[in-house]
Amino acid sequence: MLQSLAGSSCVRLVEQHRSAWCFALLVLGYLLYLVFGAVVFSSVELPYEDLLRQELGKLKQRFLEEHACLSEQQLEQFLMRVLEASNYGVSVLSNASGNWNWDFTSSLFFASTVLSTTGYGHTVPLSDGGKAFCIIYSVIGIPFTLLFLTAVVQRIIVYVTRRPVLYFHIRWGFSKQVVAIIHAMVLGFITVSFFFLIPAAIFSVLEDDWNFLESFYFCFISLSTIGLGDYVPGEGYNQKFRELYKIGITCYLLMGLIAMLVVLETFCELHELKKFRKLFYVKKDKEEDQVHIMEHDQLSFSSISDQAASMKDDQKANEPFVNSQSPTSNDSSLNN
Repeated sequence: MLQSLAGSSCVRLVEQHRSAWCFALLVLGYLLYLVFGAVVFSSVELPYEDLLRQELGKLKQRFLEEHACLSEQQLEQFLMRVLEASNYGVSVLSNASGNWNWDFTSSLFFASTVLSTTGYGHTVPLSDGGKAFCIIYSVIGIPFTLLFLTAVVQRIIVYVTRRPVLYFHIRWGFSKQVVAIIHAMVLGFITVSFFFLIPAAIFSVLEDDWNFLESFYFCFISLSTIGLGDYVPGEGYNQKFRELYKIGITCYLLMGLIAMLVVLETFCELHELKKFRKLFYVKKDKEEDQVHIMEHDQLSFSSISDQAASMKDDQKANEPFVNSQSPTSNDSSLNN
């Protein structure tokens, strides 16, 4: 008897705080996912880093042995200056001296990466004025970009997602949930094909040092707005039509970002995902719901009464003009 009462009370407690328990599991799962990623990246990349360090150390020692007139301190100062300039996108290599980082097309590409929060980091402002302008430009431009993307996605998704799903649901009688799932999968496949697979094949041809995996990696890192900056197209010294290529990449990033947002919005509108997301949300209080319902009812009642009054006014306005006479005046005229 006591065990049944304790079990029922525990079940009741869990049901009352179900959202809090789900949120706690979500936080725990996210932290475990972070730890899992750190463990995998560390185990995979640490041996390569150690190998590269050993190789650079041997190369440096060999260089010092072949150039005895150069001290290690002088070499360290030179390398520090070279690395500092490389962090700002300036290279001392002869094959990269012809490429400017701040011509118009490169600046346009930089502005698009800043506003889309991709931020490759291969080119950064050098002057204090450029850094200050970048701050002001981003503060205004990033919300402006979010507004622009939201408006574009809201208009596109009507024709790409909602109307096709509604058409198949009404015209062919299929279940709306099933049609929405199939449509989301088809739309995701089309987006992956046209904005990941095909561009990756094109980049692997246009970029001499990129294979297909590296090109696909660049597409994903860019369109997901991660922007690590280890692969940036159009930076080769023998790049043909570099200005036109940079403009094309800028258009690709904007169109790809819009396509990604459309796909995400399509998946977020699925009924199953909506139910899953509600598990982690805070439920509204009943008093707040009642207040919202009362406000909605009041607004509905007032709008209905206003519509009825306006309809009466329209009917009066549309009626033909007649000489309205009172009964007393009619009786007096008849008596006369």
